[in-house]
Order: sequence, then structure tokens, then C-alpha cells
Amino acid sequence: MELLVMAAAQALVAAMATDGWQRAQAGAAALWRRVHPERVLAVEAELEEVRDEVLAAHRAGAGDGPVAHSLIDEWQRKLGRLVAADPGITVEMRRVLDEEWLPLLSAAKQAAVRSITMTATASGRGQVIQAGRDVVQVKIAETGGVIADDIHGGVNTTGNRTLPYPDQRA
Repeated sequence: MELLVMAAAQALVAAMATDGWQRAQAGAAALWRRVHPERVLAVEAELEEVRDEVLAAHRAGAGDGPVAHSLIDEWQRKLGRLVAADPGITVEMRRVLDEEWLPLLSAAKQAAVRSITMTATASGRGQVIQAGRDVVQVKIAETGGVIADDIHGGVNTTGNRTLPYPDQRA
């Protein structure tokens, strides 16, 4: 559920910079209409402000910079509260994401929304724990450094080394 909300927030903010932004706004309004109909007008107005902020960031050459990240975080919280109020909204949120918001984005933006990359760095005897679909613990040897920084699929661990699946031990 968290991954859906994260993807939806990212797609919504990115879609606000497209020519189809009104379609993105309408998709968000439909979600709010189902859970909090009294807030729909406020959400629509807020999304117009988001569009202005996103476009200003794009004009300044920082389209995927701090402004976009803070807006994504903000809408992730808002969408998360919507799901908390009505967990059944996730079915409609998935439909809006797949059928309305993602088609507005470029192929590269769609791929970014659909994939999550987690990067970790630790040193000394540091330890990193990252959670996604599975929880993976990465132990760092005393020499420090990154052992695994981009994990897709299963992971096998051996001692202080983490090897991407399939097992590639020498």
C-alpha cells in the first residue's frame, strides 16, 4: 500500500507539469470525492498551485529537484491519509495511476514511477537495513564501503558480503 501511495504521489506531481494536467487534477479530485467530497474544491485549487510550482521549477531547470521532491512528499502524505480514511480507495487509486496519470508521462518518467531504487552507504562496522518488498540486512566489513547498493529481486547473504541473486559466490 505504501508503494502505491508513493508511486501515485510521484506520478501526480509529474503529471501536473504536462499538457494533460487537468486530467491528472480530475483523477485526484475523483479520489477525494469518494472519501472526502467536502474537500474536492480545495484539492483542485491546491493542485493548480502545485502546477504553478512545478512549472516554475521546470523553467528554472530544476524540474526534478528539491521543489518536486517536497511536493511529492506532501502529496504522499495527503494520499496516505486518504488511504487511512478509506483503505478501499487503493483499488481506485491504482486505476487512476495506471489509466490516467501514467499515460500523461514520458516513458522515462513512467519507468521512474514504476521502479524504486534504494541506495545505502555505511562505513566501519556500520549496518544498513532497507525495507521494500522484503527486508534485507546488509552488513559492512570493517574496511567499510558499499557492498550492495542497488538490489533487484532476491538477495543471498554470506558472512559480511551481500551478493545479488542468483548466488554469485566464487
